[in-house]
Amino acid sequence: MNMKLLVRMKRLAYAVCIGMFIVVVGGAVVTKTDSGMGCGTDFPLCHGKFLPAFTLESIIEYLHRLSTGLVGILVLLMFILILRYARDKRDVMAYGSMTVLFTVVQAIMGALAVVFSQSAPVMALHFGFSTIAFASSFLLAMSMRNYVRGLTAPTQANNKPVSDVFRYGVWFTLLYTYIVIYIGAFVSHTDSAGGCMGWPLCNGELIPDLSGGTLIAFMHRIAAGLLFIVIATVSHFAYHMHKDNREIQLSGLWALFFVTGQVLTGALVVFSLTNDTMLLVSSLLHAVFICGLFSVLCYLSIRVWQLRDRGE
Repeated sequence: MNMKLLVRMKRLAYAVCIGMFIVVVGGAVVTKTDSGMGCGTDFPLCHGKFLPAFTLESIIEYLHRLSTGLVGILVLLMFILILRYARDKRDVMAYGSMTVLFTVVQAIMGALAVVFSQSAPVMALHFGFSTIAFASSFLLAMSMRNYVRGLTAPTQANNKPVSDVFRYGVWFTLLYTYIVIYIGAFVSHTDSAGGCMGWPLCNGELIPDLSGGTLIAFMHRIAAGLLFIVIATVSHFAYHMHKDNREIQLSGLWALFFVTGQVLTGALVVFSLTNDTMLLVSSLLHAVFICGLFSVLCYLSIRVWQLRDRGE
């Protein structure tokens, strides 16, 4: 593959990643503004028409559908180019396939949510799959960047392998992060955020009455608090035990930055429950930090897996 084509594919991968980010944030806007039924139960039309009605909910839902469709086209184009010119690059092929798969899955779930009444657990999965789709596009963009720079995974990372404990710890952290993301999405789709007023206490109590929305919101807080501790621990070992691998150090620091932002914006969501504008802004910031955290952990998980291969 010549360098000019490689650079173009890298730019397209960046466009896919940015577009996927817009889709995830757009989905959060739809949820927080209760615009999910802004186009009724019609799909792909909006109230039986190509253009939406001039209501805020219809426009928000329509723009989200439009952005999802456009990004889907970019994803398909990217995958076709990968099949034709980069089939031999296993990492690019894997990330491209994952991006296509989870883009299709989250789009289908979004369409079914419109046509049929979906439960809160299923809608929470919709956000979870969207997050995986974004993370896959992020990995694809990073991989294409490395190839343009003349770097590959084996030569970019340090030759010294990571320990089994650290490797499994990173993988556990990634899995647990996804669980916390799912619980948070479940809070949103069950309108349970108001179950715990105040922060860090819940309704002024260390352990509140655990029933209804309070139970769901309190579980999310506990899970998020434990996540902060887990990621802080991983970040500590990434920085102090891998001084010969700057990439792992930076990944650990970025993970700590994003989880800190996630906790703080989560608190801001609670304080903004009585102000719709601030609630929307804080919720979007919360989603941004979630995407960043999950993507960095995915990247770190791939890196420690590659180091394991070379260390054995």
